[in-house]
Amino acid sequence: MTDSCDILISGGGIAGLTAAAVFGAAGFDVICVDPTPPVTDRDADGSDLRTTAFLQPAHGLLQHCGLWDRLEPHAAPLQIMRIVDAGGDIPEPRVVRDFNAADISDQPFGWNLPNWLLRREMVARLHELPNVDFRPGTGTVSLFTRTAEARVGLSDGTRIRTKLVIAADGRNSPMREAAGIKVQTTRYGQKALAFAVTHPIAHENVSTEIHRSGGPFTLVPLPDWQGQPSSAIVWMERGPRAVDLLNLPEAEFEAAMTERSCGLFGPLKLASRRTIWPIISQSAERLSAQRVALMAEAAHVVPPIGAQGLNMSLGDLRSLLDLAQARPDGLGDAQMLEAYHKARHAEIELRVKGIDLLNRASMVEARPLRDARAAGLNALYSMPVVRKTLMQMGLGVR
Repeated sequence: MTDSCDILISGGGIAGLTAAAVFGAAGFDVICVDPTPPVTDRDADGSDLRTTAFLQPAHGLLQHCGLWDRLEPHAAPLQIMRIVDAGGDIPEPRVVRDFNAADISDQPFGWNLPNWLLRREMVARLHELPNVDFRPGTGTVSLFTRTAEARVGLSDGTRIRTKLVIAADGRNSPMREAAGIKVQTTRYGQKALAFAVTHPIAHENVSTEIHRSGGPFTLVPLPDWQGQPSSAIVWMERGPRAVDLLNLPEAEFEAAMTERSCGLFGPLKLASRRTIWPIISQSAERLSAQRVALMAEAAHVVPPIGAQGLNMSLGDLRSLLDLAQARPDGLGDAQMLEAYHKARHAEIELRVKGIDLLNRASMVEARPLRDARAAGLNALYSMPVVRKTLMQMGLGVR
């Protein structure tokens, strides 16, 4: 059986689902596939308890494709990004600096949402779009391209003829591999614990990143949970330490995370199960091949610092959409894909390297290096022009 479409999206994670909604709302015929059906219930096995912060530039894109109205009621605004250095002899704040969105904008930096909920609302939106065919439980298994089209084999035996394949199928992307595009990978020996907590002291829409050693400990605002202030936590540590933490009894884990949070929000209580994820940096040598465009983690992976990961992915998506709408007749041709590579590759490389440096700085164990990190944070913050520029760069403003 052979089907056809304008765009085949390989990958039904948050980036792939967003791409399907965006291109579907723009009038393109889209098929989106993923071998793993999305888990859309918070407490179900396999649910993704991480959260995603959509930064300001994402707002217009989400609004345009009909997703924002679904997401807004569940979103926690991020008004202040607070950086805390706790690299002294004991785990307590010694440098605290606030980056306030009000200094550069009348909107918050962004809005935070749980990943499982994003999948639920995005799948519901795709069902409303008659030109989008979402096929969960079906993956891509083969790729054949020529000048005029691509042919993709699916795991259910179906073949798809399409003008453009968008590989949004993750860091181990089968479509990237089939297209013969190589990647450069950096491993840090780190893992990240991701889970939700409640705490007695309100977060007041402040995202708090606490640096000591091993990696940042970040609390990102969530809406209240069962009447208590709630946050999502990403706790990055060296691998063996992260595994030990994962396996601690609940009471001991709560004591450990309260100490690591410097007690800034009072005693932290688990409000979900704990999940663990490997931390790497990765970038593809090219963002395109014949009839294939890479986006999201198929193109770039960064440690979860500064909410950059998905927002880089949405930068990919905006670029692809602009190029597709500028020349609909050239969808997926060599001119479009070369323009896409040139538009995104240099910026991606710069951000991957920048986040790599920030992560290495957050990992340092030696006291002199931790002191240097605190001094650097003070120096950057004390220069208003530099502070505002850093905030704008974080939002993706050129």
